[in-house]
This record gives sequence, structure tokens and C-alpha cells, in this order.
Amino acid sequence: MRPISHADYLALRRFDSLDGLRAIAAVLVVFSHYAGPRYGWLHGFLGVDLFFVISGYLITTLALREEGRNGRISLTEFYIRRVFRILPAYFFILGAILAVIWLRHEYTASGLRAEMPYYLTFTQELAPGNWWFGQSWTLGIEQKFYVVWPLLLAATFLLRPGTRVLGTCALMASTFFLLPYASPYLMIMIGCLTAMLLHSPRGFRFLRPLTHPLAAIPIAVAVFAVQFNLNNLWQWKGGLLTVILYSVLCAMLVIATLGKGPLQWVLQLPPMVFIGERSYSLYLIHNLAGFTLASTIPRFAEHSFRTTLAVVAVALLMSDMVYRWVEQPMISLGRKLIVALRTRKQAKATEPAPPVPVTV
Repeated sequence: MRPISHADYLALRRFDSLDGLRAIAAVLVVFSHYAGPRYGWLHGFLGVDLFFVISGYLITTLALREEGRNGRISLTEFYIRRVFRILPAYFFILGAILAVIWLRHEYTASGLRAEMPYYLTFTQELAPGNWWFGQSWTLGIEQKFYVVWPLLLAATFLLRPGTRVLGTCALMASTFFLLPYASPYLMIMIGCLTAMLLHSPRGFRFLRPLTHPLAAIPIAVAVFAVQFNLNNLWQWKGGLLTVILYSVLCAMLVIATLGKGPLQWVLQLPPMVFIGERSYSLYLIHNLAGFTLASTIPRFAEHSFRTTLAVVAVALLMSDMVYRWVEQPMISLGRKLIVALRTRKQAKATEPAPPVPVTV
């Protein structure tokens, strides 16, 4: 049992344990909405923080590896992947919610009419908040981040890794002047910084002990210790340092689950992977699932542990359909578009030059 090497890390093509972490994050969010005050000690809303850290880590890792292979980051391909990954399921689920509200003649009364401009422009973190689709505020944060972050990476590709790390730290420090609005961006950038450090041989040497097969267990215990004691820790510098601590521990957990080990084995179990792969749609659709369940079986209108499990089950069934019929086909379509653009670009590069006219 030993930590993985930098070569082992760069050879990883799929981060299987992250599906398990995403599954935990999504279920935690459902608990925060449906378990009731009795289970408030879970602080399930922190699942969003875990989502942010994982998102920043994955996006940056994939971009840096592309840069390593090709010498640059293709912004066109990056945005195509993001559009076909995020938008189809988002608008499909939003459309399904609108259909239900419209059939109930509650489009205006529900508040969706007033907030629709926010949902259509991904600025919903500025909206008053709506029960039906209010959880999508995180998409407003991530979409804007996805626009800016790859531009910064592409613009700094000539800089040394250490300089990039320092620049990222400076950018993270700048968010302190925009708090509390900018705190989600800080969480995402903690994930980005983690990816940069792991990609660099020097940074990886510093973090390598965290990849030991047994390191994930004490780190996971620390994550949950902070989560379960959030009420006591929240007074620590107004909660800011607590949020940073939790996000850093989540980043350490991401690192610790890269290799093999007992916790990694649990996170890679088929049910965990199944939920993790559908966590995006599950996160967006779980309130529609809760409404459907309560309307069909009134006893599930009461928030409780039993209701939470039932909502997870119904939301998972719905999200599986979205995953199979919307997410995967559209991701595949995006890949085909990228291949077509590459083929056309290569064809143009190999076209013979036009003949030079001869003058007499």
C-alpha cells in the first residue's frame, strides 16, 4: 500500500471515486430540503460546496491535460462540451416544471413568471428564489465561471505552473472583497487550484501523501466533523473561515480518493456510480419529484427521513430517464460536432495551395 505516483495520476482517464462523491453531495442536498428540522444537523446544503470543488477540479484537470497533449486549450471545443453537457438537461427539466405549473394554472402565482428571465440567462443566483427551481442558482454561478476560467487558462499558457498557481491564489484572495456573493467562486477555485497543484510534478510531490490508500478515511472523518458541528463553527470569523476549511477538506478528499483504498472501494460501488452519473439531473429535478410524490401519496407531503428516501428514489427514476434520453444523446452529439470540426480543420490544412497564375 503506497501513494500513487505522478505518472500514475496522469495516466488516470476516469476518476471513478468522484461519482461516489457526487452521489453523496446530491443526496445531501435532497436531505436538506426534505428531511425536516430533525435532521438539520446534517447541514445537507453543504453538498453544494462539494459539488463546486469537484467541478473546479475536473474542469481544470481536463483543460490542463488537453493543453499538455496539444500545446493549447481549444476554447471552441471546451464551450461545445459545456453547452451539450449542461444546457439540454437543464432546459428539459425546466420545461417539464413549466408544463406542470402551466397545467395547474399557477405560472404567475408560482413566481416562475417573474423569475423566468433569470433562469433563461443563468443569473438565478440574483433572483429572489423559487421553490420549484431555486436550487439551480448554482448553475448561474458555474455557467459564468465556465465562460471566464478557460479564457484565463488559455491566456496564461506560456506562464510557468508556479506563476499560474500564484495568479490563482491572487484571484482567490480578490474574492474577499466581493463576499458573500463571491464565496461560491472561491469554492470552485479551491478545486481549480487543487488541479493545478496535482498537474505540476512539484505540486504533486507536496500533495502525494494524501493519495495513500488509507488517507481518505481520516480526511472523510474531518469533513463530516466540520459538517456536523457547523453550528458551533459558524461563528468563527462570521463563517467565512469555516466555509474555506470545509472546501479545503473537500479538495483533500478528492485527492485522497484518486488511488485505491477501502473508502474508494465504497465510492466506486455500482449503486454509488449509478447515482453519481445521474447526480446533475437528480439535483435539478428532485423538487419536481417531491411534488409528484406528495401529490400522489399525501403522507409524503410531510418532511421526514422516510420522505427523503422516497424523494431520492423517485428523483433517481426521473433523472435516469433524463440521463438516458437527454444527457447521453446530447453529449454524444457534442462529441460528433467536435470531431466534425476537427476533420474540417484538418482538411483545410491539407488542401493544396491554389496555382500561381503565370504572366507572359
